[in-house]
Amino acid sequence: MSMFEKAFHNETLSDKTFLITGGAGFIGSNLVEYLLKYGAGKVRVLDNLLTSKMENMAPFLSHPNFEFMEGDIRDLDACRRACAGMHYVSHQAALGSVPRSLNHPLTTHDINATGFLHMLDSARYEKVRHFVYASSSSVYGDHPVLPKREDETGNLLSPYAVSKKTNELYAGVFISAYGMNITGLRYFNVFGPKQSPDGQYAAVIPLFMNAVLNNEPPFIDGDGNQTRDFTFVENAVQANVRAMLSGPADAKNHVHNIAVGERASVNELYNMIAELAGSTVKPVHRDSRAGDIRDSLADISRAKKAMGYEPGIFLKEGLKLTLDWFRENR
Repeated sequence: MSMFEKAFHNETLSDKTFLITGGAGFIGSNLVEYLLKYGAGKVRVLDNLLTSKMENMAPFLSHPNFEFMEGDIRDLDACRRACAGMHYVSHQAALGSVPRSLNHPLTTHDINATGFLHMLDSARYEKVRHFVYASSSSVYGDHPVLPKREDETGNLLSPYAVSKKTNELYAGVFISAYGMNITGLRYFNVFGPKQSPDGQYAAVIPLFMNAVLNNEPPFIDGDGNQTRDFTFVENAVQANVRAMLSGPADAKNHVHNIAVGERASVNELYNMIAELAGSTVKPVHRDSRAGDIRDSLADISRAKKAMGYEPGIFLKEGLKLTLDWFRENR
């Protein structure tokens, strides 16, 4: 299965160097694939392989323009070395999952807040042209209004949300205090090929895919009527590419929602996947999860205006592409 038939940039990439932190992870490895496909001069990955997979790097290891650096963003020296000689940084490295952050608040802060600051300061030290980072829709907390607009957030509901909000606050200060070019991308429930169904903190879509392909009933937390703006990974890759190559960041508007601007309930999501897979397996409902927001839907007008972001793949098509990948890689 081939993705990225369409380029999201107009200029040549052959004279540009890119660092992707967390590049062996789900979103990062898809971004690496895009950059190498379109002739980037150098793509370096920094990853500690804590929640990512070396097999995601296998297709790139023999590529002359690719470099893998095993290291941890909690190590300032590793961050400095990784940023050396890089024009652009896409910072995807993080410890994901709201439930994991509730179980491991200190580690979540260490990686997501302190590690982020290490990367930001290293990018400043190395005079990186544009630093792009992954934020999260979790920063909206309990704010009830839909769709979510970047400047209206509520009370945060998890250590993960606090860590991502901290990133945004530091980024704003580094733009105004040091004149850095920094853009934050608030991802809404990104899914797609290379997303792992393994472990207790796996995301819902890979869990559903695994279940229907193995003819096993999946779990749905709560009544399943909670809604999300599910975003295919190619849209997230597009946002990273456009953001890295875009002009100066505006300190007041440096964070953008990255989603498709449509929502579906978890029940609707499962029914779509079951239909695509030809499965009649019924899900099993269990208790709701602590720290989860009830409904989520993004206003993506700021990203469209600021960098020409335009989602190209919506839920149904994205699920089909993802299910095809899961079938091929079982």
